Amino acid sequence: MRGRSGALRRWYGNRGRLARRTFVAVVVGAVLLTGGTVASVVWIRDAADGHLYSEATVPDAPVALALGTKVDTDGNPSPFLAARLEIARRLFDADKVRAILVSGDNMNADYNEPAAMLGWLVDRGVPARKVVLDHAGFDTYDSCARAERIFGVRRATVVTQSFHLPRAVALCRGLGIDASGVGDETARRYAQTWRVSSSRENGACLKAAVDLLSRRDPAHLGRRETGVDDALRGG
Repeated sequence: MRGRSGALRRWYGNRGRLARRTFVAVVVGAVLLTGGTVASVVWIRDAADGHLYSEATVPDAPVALALGTKVDTDGNPSPFLAARLEIARRLFDADKVRAILVSGDNMNADYNEPAAMLGWLVDRGVPARKVVLDHAGFDTYDSCARAERIFGVRRATVVTQSFHLPRAVALCRGLGIDASGVGDETARRYAQTWRVSSSRENGACLKAAVDLLSRRDPAHLGRRETGVDDALRGG
C-alpha cells in the first residue's frame, strides 16, 4: 500500500512539474510574441515615416503599384479595391504616374483580382496599354518583391487603404524600391470591415518583419517581364 501511495505521489509530482513547465513555456512564448509584434510595428512605422503622402503632395513616380484585395462574386472590385483603383486612376490622370501595376491574387480561373482591376481602370478611361498585370501578388510581400524582381520597378507610388499603407511602403522600401504611398480613407464608411482589417495589421507587421529578415522568395517567381518597361516607353 505504501509503495502504491509513493508511486501516486511521484505521478502527481511529475504531472505538476510538467504543468509548471508548460505554463512557463506559454508565458515566455506570449512575452516573446508580444515583444516581437510591438517591435515589428515600431519598425514598420519608422521605415514608412516620411514616405506617406496625400494625392496632392505625393512626388511623381514612373509607376503606381495598386495592391489587390477582394473581388466580389460578380467579378467586380469590392469597395475597398475600387477605392484603391480610384486613387491610382486619379494619379494617372494628374500625370503623377505614367503606368499602373495592378498586383493581386489569381488563385484560379474563377477568381482574378488583376483582371477585375484592369477592367475597372479601362472602363474609367485608363488606356489598357498603361496597365500591367501581376497575377501572383498573393500577399503584400509577394507584390512588392515581384514588382522589383520580376517587373524591374525601382521607384513607385504604392496605393492601398491608409491602415495598410505603412506596411506596404516599408516592405517595398525594404525590398529595394524607392516607394512613396497614398492611402485611401473613403472606405472608412464600411466601419466594421475597416475595424477588422485594421486590427489584423499588428500580426501582419510581425509577418512582414519575418519575411524581410528571411528574404524569402515570393510564392511564384519566373522570368523577368517587360510589361512595365513597355508601358512606360509607349506613348
